[in-house]
Amino acid sequence: MPGTVLLLAASPVGRGRLVDAASVLPVLAAVEPSVLAGTQSASVVELADPLDPQAVLTRLRAAAAAPGPLTVFVTGQLAVDRRQHLLHLALARTTPATVRYTALPWHWLRDELRLRPDGTTTLVADLYADADSWQQVGRRPPEAGPTVAVYGRIAPPPARRAVAVPAYMKAVATILRSGHRPPLEELHEQALARLAAEQQASGAAEGPGVVLASRRPPAGDPHAALAAWVASGRHGDADAFAARWEQAAVREHGAASEEALHWSEVRADLAMMAGDAVRSCRAWLTVAATRLAMGQSADAPQVEAAVDRAHHQWGRIADPASARELGPLLAELRARVPGRRHGALDHVRRQLRQLQTQN
Repeated sequence: MPGTVLLLAASPVGRGRLVDAASVLPVLAAVEPSVLAGTQSASVVELADPLDPQAVLTRLRAAAAAPGPLTVFVTGQLAVDRRQHLLHLALARTTPATVRYTALPWHWLRDELRLRPDGTTTLVADLYADADSWQQVGRRPPEAGPTVAVYGRIAPPPARRAVAVPAYMKAVATILRSGHRPPLEELHEQALARLAAEQQASGAAEGPGVVLASRRPPAGDPHAALAAWVASGRHGDADAFAARWEQAAVREHGAASEEALHWSEVRADLAMMAGDAVRSCRAWLTVAATRLAMGQSADAPQVEAAVDRAHHQWGRIADPASARELGPLLAELRARVPGRRHGALDHVRRQLRQLQTQN
């Protein structure tokens, strides 16, 4: 089956730049797509210093929805927003004061990859952390979900006024340019060895930083079973299986527990994958309302994500009556949770007026 490759290189323009992320793209682009993907053929999507986190999310979502193996190469720098202290991938317009609005939240990447079939997704990362995010990375490195193999490194901030080069990713690309893609564990070790040799030759004292090595899911992981059913088109079986886990979580932890809400979110995603926009929208609206009722803030990432996904699915509802039914609920939530997309509430209200006119 053909593979998909997403090349994402992002770093701020100007004084806040820690790494020249885009400099690695010509080296990666010189590698045959089939070698990048580890498949007989592959399509490649390249994002060089993107400006808008929503545009990156759109490309990421499309790549995650593609059948077959997916390999994501991410080069750039990490930042933490000042309000919630969440990790983000800085984009071209990101500054320390605008991380929340101009950078890509790392959990967006994780959420888009989480339900892909086990063993089909690889993330290769070469990241530099700023001073604030480096403290957080040391306590808890970013992860990409239980079914995703992760390889790479996160380096500490370079010397003041210095702009680093993505040496780990360039080492990966140089190895792949031979036309052979070794097993990922071997590729990772070769790249680290090449990086260490180059640093020793140059007298650099940076070191590899935080090494990211693949963390595999446990034997019998329910998410892996769900992903397999979705991949084979057995959407009904997948939802019934997830519903049993949701009911068990409700019995053991309560309907408003994180455990139960997790499975509600999984079922909302499954409905989306099955093409049932009404059921998916309704489920995301319920999740968002529950989280708000629990006292979570309107700008909490889980709340924002639920409302954003409800909004996205509402826009895909083909039946006007169902859209009219759910629209006021979405508008009410959007008034409380405006999210990061400018004009989202106005968009819902305009669409509702058009639906009422059609009626």
